[in-house]
Amino acid sequence: MTSGDDAIQAAERRAEQTRQRNLPPFGTLPDLPIPVDTANLREGADLNAACLALLPLVGVWRGEGEVNYPTIDGPQKFAQQLTIAHDGRPFLYHESRAWLIDDEGNVIRPAAREVGWWRPQPDDTIELLLAHATGIVEIFYGKPRSQTAWELGTDAVVRTASAKEVTGAQRLYGLINNGDLGYVEERAMMGQPMQPHTSAHLRRVVG
Repeated sequence: MTSGDDAIQAAERRAEQTRQRNLPPFGTLPDLPIPVDTANLREGADLNAACLALLPLVGVWRGEGEVNYPTIDGPQKFAQQLTIAHDGRPFLYHESRAWLIDDEGNVIRPAAREVGWWRPQPDDTIELLLAHATGIVEIFYGKPRSQTAWELGTDAVVRTASAKEVTGAQRLYGLINNGDLGYVEERAMMGQPMQPHTSAHLRRVVG
C-alpha cells in the first residue's frame, strides 16, 4: 500500500506536466482525439443538419435578468452566461451559470447552474434535458414557434432527496433586438402553481 508521503510525492511528479493547466474557457484541451465543442459556427465541426432549426442559439451569451417567486425575497437581479455549443453530432450542449447582482451590477454571490442537451427530432420536436446543481433533473419537450423562437415544457421532473419540490416548468427562448437572446421561464414549485420565475436579456459574446 502506498503511504501518504509517497502519494503526495507521486502527485507532485504528475503535476510537473499539468500544474499550469486548468479548465479551458471554451472547448477542451487541444490534444483530444475527437471533435471538440464549438460555440462558433465559423470554427470546428460543421453543425449537424438535424440541428439547423436550433442554429441561431449556438454561441456564448451574457446578460442580465430578474428572478421572482412567492417563496423568495424578491425580485432579485442576476447576471448570466449561457453557452450553447456542438461537436458535429445531432445535439447541442447547454451550460448556464448565473450570479446575483445588486442594482449597480456588483456580484453578490454565485447562483443557479445547469447543464444539459438540446436533442432535435425528425418531426421538429425538441427534447431538452437539464440537470441543475440544486438536485433537480428535468426533461422538456417543445417545438419551434418560428425560425427564431422555441417553446418548451416539462414532461418529467425528478429530484434528489435533499432537493426542493419542483413539479413543472415552461420556457420560451427567442431572438430579439438585433439578434440578442431573450427568455422567460415559469415554474411550479414549493407548493406554488405555475407562474413567472425568471427572465433575461442576453447578448452574444462568442459566435
